[in-house]
Amino acid sequence: MTTGVRRRMGVEERRDQLIAVALDLFSHRSPDEVSIDEIAAAAGISRPLVYHYFPGKQSLYEAALRRAADDLASRFFEPPDGALGERLLRVMGRFFDFVDGHGPGFTALMRGGPAAAGLAGSASRANAMIDEVRQAAYEQIIAHLGIEHPAPRMELLVRSWISLAETTALIWLDGRVIPRAELELQLVHDFAALAAVSAAYDEGMAAQLHRMLTDEPPDGPFSALVQRLLALVPQQS
Repeated sequence: MTTGVRRRMGVEERRDQLIAVALDLFSHRSPDEVSIDEIAAAAGISRPLVYHYFPGKQSLYEAALRRAADDLASRFFEPPDGALGERLLRVMGRFFDFVDGHGPGFTALMRGGPAAAGLAGSASRANAMIDEVRQAAYEQIIAHLGIEHPAPRMELLVRSWISLAETTALIWLDGRVIPRAELELQLVHDFAALAAVSAAYDEGMAAQLHRMLTDEPPDGPFSALVQRLLALVPQQS
């Protein structure tokens, strides 16, 4: 990302530009591999000018991380239109758009964050941002379910699923062996499967699962899972 010709910018405009440039570089390489000199060159300014707006790489990394965290959290917002399975599939599509576009940065963050990138001073703030993203994702999924006061098993289900999505994305980034679209659908199926297991232990969860499946169209993701599972059940002779 290069500006080409220098031009005078306002303070906030220049800060925004540097954050965008840094985020782009951190998205393609681990933060410890990116230098202030590279950021300055990509922004078309001098190294001292970078330090005029940010005390160092750590503060610039934190600002870029804040922007990325806000972006990732927004990916879980979905209008309450259509069946739950279809909504979750759209959410997973946007989630993997982010993961695909911020691969190395996403991996460095989730596998050790700033401490692993030589930015130990940012670790607690980065972890807090990650927790904010997880909480935002949790609240959005609960909103999709139409639940005001989730029971303990429902909270466990949703938070476990968010963790599973993170882990799945990290494994996928290692080699991208499984087609991305298959994983997006599988994660939606995983949500239904986790709900089904909880339903076997809890009447409230069973009622929630019933509502999920009742609202699902015949060609929806949850219906496809039911059909796949039924095909695996041995037929009685």
